[in-house]
Amino acid sequence: MIIHTFTFYDFGSSNEYYYMSAVVELESIASKCVSEAIRQEEAGARGMAIANYQRAVDALLKLIQLFPENPINTIYKDRCSVYQSKINSLRGYNESAPDSDNRSEPDIKPNADMKHGSSNVPASGGEMDKLIIKEKPNVSWSEVIGHDDAKRALREAIVYPTKRPDLFTLGWPKGILLYGPPGCGKTLLAAASASEIQGDFVNVDAAAVMSKWLGEAEKNVSKLFGMARSYAANNNPVILLIDEVDSLLGDTNNENGGEIRVKNQFLTEMDGISGKGKNTQMYVMAATNKPWNLDWPFLRRFTKRIYIPLPSLEARESLFSLYISKIKIDPSVDLKKLASATEGYSASDIKDICQSTQLQIIDEFFEKMDSQKKDISGAQPRDITVKDFEDVISRRKPSVSNDMLDRYSKWTKEFSAL
Repeated sequence: MIIHTFTFYDFGSSNEYYYMSAVVELESIASKCVSEAIRQEEAGARGMAIANYQRAVDALLKLIQLFPENPINTIYKDRCSVYQSKINSLRGYNESAPDSDNRSEPDIKPNADMKHGSSNVPASGGEMDKLIIKEKPNVSWSEVIGHDDAKRALREAIVYPTKRPDLFTLGWPKGILLYGPPGCGKTLLAAASASEIQGDFVNVDAAAVMSKWLGEAEKNVSKLFGMARSYAANNNPVILLIDEVDSLLGDTNNENGGEIRVKNQFLTEMDGISGKGKNTQMYVMAATNKPWNLDWPFLRRFTKRIYIPLPSLEARESLFSLYISKIKIDPSVDLKKLASATEGYSASDIKDICQSTQLQIIDEFFEKMDSQKKDISGAQPRDITVKDFEDVISRRKPSVSNDMLDRYSKWTKEFSAL
């Protein structure tokens, strides 16, 4: 069992607010990524589980880097070791090999989000293979709750051209941007698209992969696209998903020469897909929570720009139905009431609410058994009631602010392209 509950530490300095904000944010990222990885592992989505375990490791390593004197860094390192072992196991490493101990221990040198790191060693082909996630996902459209407009747009841009390319005499979109609040299903939509066309799904974290080697990032971009093109040989469809693409192609005022070269290389590769490779069944999908950070040359090459919003009332009801199907609830629980009480919550928020409610009941169960000194073997927690859900909802605010929703609305009016 993977434990992913972390302890917040009070630094007690004049910068306490900054410290606590960073700690809470990074710990939250790690916890959510591990929860998602466990769900994906149980569903058989090995590659996506690996990606989320790796993001959790990166978040914790970032914490260690930011606060080297934090006394609970040993806990973070232990968690990194556990998650790295899970990654190795999912990748099929032989844990009994003589050097398996070295492979299961993470390199405690933060590498993600380090655009100006000291290492200048480029990724070899083998290293690049380890840094990207390639799989054939088994995710149906029905598993993606809501987002009907996005599904229709993805069918038009990817599914139909793959099945009957001869009908698209003017070509079809090769670049697709998915944008919107975090935790709303952008990666799941991309995986479902790959599953629908029975193609390979290549998942890349822009921050972790592209910025790993100073001065070599543009070469890695070229290698990445070259690998994807090789997968797409012989009419084998491929979807290349670049997560957090704003970290690679964001519009900043203090770019250095290396970052400019990375952008230019990426744009050149995109032009190649739409030019000489226009008949290749390769699609580049990019996901971002901050579309306003992307510059126009990038947007111009992503001719489909699809907003993935917060779930509607009906979608929230379906999400609650999905998650509570795995736990014991009182028959009187009204899903419509829960859906109405969570307006403004993301799909990830709703999953966290269900998980937190279950944990609350389990905690109550253990406390009761301990106080009564009863044997817990065979005993069961009580059924979860609507009041239990309401208690958790009252303490948990949405992860997306109204200000951010306003920014999405404004950007969508200016740049959306379904």
